[in-house]
Order: sequence, then structure tokens, then C-alpha cells
Amino acid sequence: MQTNFTDEQLKDPGIKRANEILRSCVHCGFCTATCPTYQILGDELDSPRGRIYLIKDMLENNRIPDEKTVLHIDRCLSCLACMTTCPSGVHYMHLVDHAREYINNNYKRPLADRAMRFVLSKILPYPNRFRLSIYGAWMAKPFKFALPKMLRAMVDFAPDKMPPPSPMDKPQVFPAQGTRRKRVALMTGCAQRALDTDINEATIRLLTRHGCDVVIARGMGCCGALTHHMGKTNESHKSAARNISAWMAEFNGEGLDAIVINTSGCGTTVKDYGYMFRNDPLAKDAATVSGLARDITEVMSDLGLENVEKRALRVAYHSACSLQHGQQIKLEPKRLLAQAGFTVLEPEDAHLCCGSAGTYNLMQPEISGELKDRKVATLEATDPQIIAAGNIGCMMQISSGTEIPMVHTVELLDWATGGPKPAKLGENF
Repeated sequence: MQTNFTDEQLKDPGIKRANEILRSCVHCGFCTATCPTYQILGDELDSPRGRIYLIKDMLENNRIPDEKTVLHIDRCLSCLACMTTCPSGVHYMHLVDHAREYINNNYKRPLADRAMRFVLSKILPYPNRFRLSIYGAWMAKPFKFALPKMLRAMVDFAPDKMPPPSPMDKPQVFPAQGTRRKRVALMTGCAQRALDTDINEATIRLLTRHGCDVVIARGMGCCGALTHHMGKTNESHKSAARNISAWMAEFNGEGLDAIVINTSGCGTTVKDYGYMFRNDPLAKDAATVSGLARDITEVMSDLGLENVEKRALRVAYHSACSLQHGQQIKLEPKRLLAQAGFTVLEPEDAHLCCGSAGTYNLMQPEISGELKDRKVATLEATDPQIIAAGNIGCMMQISSGTEIPMVHTVELLDWATGGPKPAKLGENF
């Protein structure tokens, strides 16, 4: 794609990178075949190619974003299926993230939209605040018919029950069982600590059982993904910087072999810290952290499953977009589940998003709901006994539309190697 940025514009590192990405696009349109919003809405501007044109025009002309451009950028899920299918290697993620930052800095959103984004950015990354908001949503449920659309979506998102805080999420070290093979830090997440404490507990059991010291680093918190994808760069970088400092303290102390992440949306962002801080004094440390970041299935593939008691159950595996497209991790979770004795089933639309996408199900509830219904239908069509995924957002989204038990992949691996049966499976397994 031909671009026309001035030499002065290209002095900005963000514009320089955007220019490189735009020039790599050859207009082929392969991305439209795998874009969920294009498939649903049928609008070229709701495809990656259409959004690229809008971003190019906005950035080249230093234009104040208009409602049309903002609408179509906001509708992007950042599922990154377009990056998997693009034959030219267009790094759409960096481009759309820059566009969102530009919009955040140059566009005044309607009051309700601004308020919603403020509330989400100040609640979801903080587990204690998130817990309080869930209590508030429970109280508001009888009156949700009178609430604005976005607030209704927030009330609907609230789970029917919430676990108590897990003592295992506090800063500490869980020693390896037997001979130590690795020393790893576990990212405990933010929303996950409020919504589903079983995931981190299963991860710690699985890792220690396979010879890992597991460190819960002091000072670690939200990865910054939520605010990063809103274009709130200052906030996201503050969150990321805290994590970098916390993990580097462990790395420079007793050492770390990996930073284990069991929420793939967080994993995609942490693995991009090196890029996010490329022009920052923290650049070297950020690159080190990105190099250490590993999804739990990558780590377990290296370690190998031991003492497996095979579970002959049919598991429909939902491949989270942030895992298969953002991190290009496609085979490891399925191989591990198969090694644990499960029959792994995949829906026919395995490459497409479930509609969760961070806060997308709150900000774009209609599109998100349509994607959820389609994903649930294709998962149920495989006739599974269990549905598994590697991302808490996907789990919340899909489980709200089906009666089939939904668990994290790591919970099944923990169960098959000596851990307790996942509580979500109930008495029927």
C-alpha cells in the first residue's frame, strides 16, 4: 500500500511503525474471509482491510477522528485472525492499537461512552473493586430493564456466584515436589482472581507436581491489556511497568526460567511488552520479560505430563483467539489433552472468535451476543461432555450460553495428573 506521510510525521515512532505496517498491506482481502465482524455485518469497513484504509486516512492527514472511523475501529474485536491468514505479514495488532491510542487522545466520545470506559478501566483490573462491582450487579438485576444498554450488559455479565479470594494468589513461593526442574513466576491476573480462583490453584498444583518452584511475585497486578486496547496508553504502561519491576526482581534474585500465564489474553500482551516499551528506559527489562513469558501449555509441553490417569471423556476444545492468533499456539493444548486421555473435539468454526474479546462483550453486546450464539452452537454440535478453553473471558462468554460444563484446560490436566476433579464438573463425572 502506498503511503504519504511527511518526513516530520515519520519522526514519531508510532507513525513510523504504522507506515511500515501500512506499506506491507497488498489489498488482497484474504483477511475478510476470517474476520468475524465482516462475516456478521458484511460491511467492508468492518473488515481489517477496510479499517486499514480508515486508519491510513486518519493518520496521514492528522485528522481528528470522526464518528464513522471510531465506530468501525471500536467494532474490531482484536481477535487477530486476520494476522494468521494474511500472506503479507501485516502486523494489524500494532496498527489498530496505535489507532486506538490516537482516537483516545484526539476524539471526545459521548458522555455515556466516556463514563463506561472510565468505569471499566477503574474496576476490572482491580480484583477487590471487581468483586464489589459484582455485588452491585446482583443488587441491580431486578431493575436492569430500566438501565442503559451498556449497563444492562454489565449486569448480565455478572456471574451468579463468586468464589472467596484464594490465599494462593498472595505473594509467596510454592516449592516443587521432588527434584526442582524449573523456577517460574505465575501471573495470577486480575479479573480471574475474582471470577474463578480454581484456575490459578490448579496451575500451581500442576506445576509443583511436575518439579517447578512457583513464585507469586510481590507487586504484580493487571497485565494492562484492558486499558491498552482502549487506547489508554499511560494507564496500560503503568500496569505493565509494575509487572516488569516485580518479575525482574525475581529474575535478578533467585532467577526465573519462565513467567507462566494461564490467561491467553494477558499472555499476548505480556509477550508484547518488549515492543510496547521499545522507546522507554525499561526497554531491556521489558524485552527480558517478554522473552520469559510462556503460556501454561507451552511450559507443560516442555515438562511433559507425568503419572497420567487417563480420563476417557469427550472434550470440545475452544481455541481462544489470543492463543491461536495472538500467540500462534494451536497444537500444544490439544496434544496435552489427548495425552491426558481426553477425546479432543473441535468446532467447525475453530478459527473464529466467541465474542468475548476483553471488554468487547460489554461495549458491543449485540455483535458479541451473535458471535457467542454461533460459537456455542458449533461447540455443542460436536456432542461434548465438557468444553475447555485457555482464557477466562472465553470461559465466561461461552458458559453463559450452554449447560455443558466449561473448564480451563489446566484444570483437566491437573485432574488427570493427580489433582482434584474440577468443581465445575459436578457429580456426573
